Amino acid sequence: MQPALDMPVSAEPILNKDESLTRQSSFLGLKRWQWWLLVAVNIFFLLAGQAAAVLLGRFYYDEGGNSKWMATFVQTAAFPILLIPLFLLPSSKEPSTNAPPSFTILASIYIALGVVIAGDNMLYSIGLLYLTATTYSLVCATQLAFNAVFSFYINSQKFTALILNSVVILSLSAALVAISDDSEGPSGVSKGKYAIGFSCTLAASALYSLLLSLMQLSFQKVIKKETFTVVLEMQIYTSIVATCASLVGLFASGEWKTIHGEMDAFSKGRISYVMTLVWTAVAWQVCSVGVVGLIFLVSSLFSNAISTVSLAVVPIASVMVFHDNMNGGKTIAMLMAFWGFASYTYQNYLDDRKAIKAQIGSGDNRNDSSHC
Repeated sequence: MQPALDMPVSAEPILNKDESLTRQSSFLGLKRWQWWLLVAVNIFFLLAGQAAAVLLGRFYYDEGGNSKWMATFVQTAAFPILLIPLFLLPSSKEPSTNAPPSFTILASIYIALGVVIAGDNMLYSIGLLYLTATTYSLVCATQLAFNAVFSFYINSQKFTALILNSVVILSLSAALVAISDDSEGPSGVSKGKYAIGFSCTLAASALYSLLLSLMQLSFQKVIKKETFTVVLEMQIYTSIVATCASLVGLFASGEWKTIHGEMDAFSKGRISYVMTLVWTAVAWQVCSVGVVGLIFLVSSLFSNAISTVSLAVVPIASVMVFHDNMNGGKTIAMLMAFWGFASYTYQNYLDDRKAIKAQIGSGDNRNDSSHC
């Protein structure tokens, strides 16, 4: 993935330009190893948050929860916890060389993205209601394929043979899950509802990928600040809009009337019901910080690539926790997804080595010229 800010229109995959490497290394005045450490922290947030949120979301449905709008609401409702690091982070002392965008432009971006996020979360909630955590995770792996396409058209991400291979393999992986004869949803879910869940998850994956590319474009072309504060602001303001939209849906649909009865009928008890929703909300916020952080530090395509690593966590964990059926089709699909992710990761490795050589060569040229 590329740095999210001030990238040229012809931006290429991760670290394949000397100027991109320089931007990344100078992020907040950090050295190269410090930048990679910050990337690693965001990767951990994404993986841990996503795995926990998916498993808790499936647990909510399995134990008696049935409100799709409540499941949508908790995906953004914990945004107030992000105010703590927002106030703790030191403000940048260096004056910005770019004119700040107007309030109207920023508000329009946050509102538009927030509304789309709410709709995307609703699609994910429907998908998780009708699919097992294993199937849900495998279908979500198509996010990388969708994002590669959107990044090509929106963020000028250039395709290579390895990235194209990754896109094709991940697409085939999802198709294998869809046509597998023994694919099934949770207990009691009909084939029709399984198809609805699959379609909604696939549509949500495409919409989510579009969101990542639009966020990256916003960082590049509109916000243009090199502080992590903009990452938190993006997450907080869009979450406020998405949470309000989810609340409107919760009350407009009438599902709010069933929450008390749903709490009483929750098989693990009322306290467990509340704690499940609370920790699901927290997990989604942790995941979202990792997602947006990686978009800012690297690119939307890399953020999506890392999210596919959850395939190594969620399906295996769901088999252990929920006793999901890991049939032959799903196993092959998971291995194909690993192949697709490894293909993209190797491309990043090649680009990184190329950038290092370019930087060393540039430094040697400067030294030679200084001796002349």
